[in-house]
Amino acid sequence: MASSSRPEEAAAAAPPWSRLEGRVVLVTGASSGLGREFCLDLARAGCLVVAAARRADRLRSLCDEINASAPRASAAAAAVELDVASGGPALEAAVQSAWDAFGRIDVLINNAGLRGGVHSPLDWPEDEWDTLIKTNLTGSWLVAKHVCRRMHDAKLKGSVINISSVSGLNRGHLPGSTGYTASKSAMHYVTKLMALELGAYGIRVNSIAPGIFKSEITAPLLQKKWLNTVVSKIVPLKTHGTTDPALTSLVRFLIHETSSYVTGNIFVVDSGATLPGVPIFSSL
Repeated sequence: MASSSRPEEAAAAAPPWSRLEGRVVLVTGASSGLGREFCLDLARAGCLVVAAARRADRLRSLCDEINASAPRASAAAAAVELDVASGGPALEAAVQSAWDAFGRIDVLINNAGLRGGVHSPLDWPEDEWDTLIKTNLTGSWLVAKHVCRRMHDAKLKGSVINISSVSGLNRGHLPGSTGYTASKSAMHYVTKLMALELGAYGIRVNSIAPGIFKSEITAPLLQKKWLNTVVSKIVPLKTHGTTDPALTSLVRFLIHETSSYVTGNIFVVDSGATLPGVPIFSSL
């Protein structure tokens, strides 16, 4: 029997988190990469998006794109210039501006971060280490702290989604990434402890640890023959996914009330590459 394509039947078949009407979501690191893709996808799902990053021109372009296609008279996206590494009153003021954009924040997607260089632990520059920790760990924690304080005071049940990395997992460690790995491993424990303590206020905290995904940024890497050989030999699903739907669908789920009992988890999305039974690529 031919499947029906009637809109009402398609809507009924979609998961409940496919629509997130009216949720206000703050996305850091929104000017490019994963952050930009999250903003565009969540706007399509009906969210009100607060796009935050350092590059104001890119933020304005992103928000203009969202607002131009939004099915509402008022703005569906607002840009806030925010540097997670700024710390102190400047960072708190930026979070307050984000809160004021739509009068609240229901969801924080802590996406801003740096990859940093590749160095032996004997040669890591102290200033580069400090920058990585300040951005990936301290900055992300401070944004979550300021947002969650406001959620608590407003008696909102919120969701915090930290975007980390498989580099923060025992099976995801790579030589030369001491600083990056330290920051992402620590963020996993921040996630769990914040979930433990903020659960009493109805605030859920989870992390997503992505592997390598097909994107404009990773395209040159994914074209390399050696990497494709590694993927074909050790990655259980034999491919690298695309952020949409692999990550965007998980983000939507963690926003929706369907996940109201889900907190303190590290969701690994890497095609199975870091499973314990997978041989480490350096041994191939």
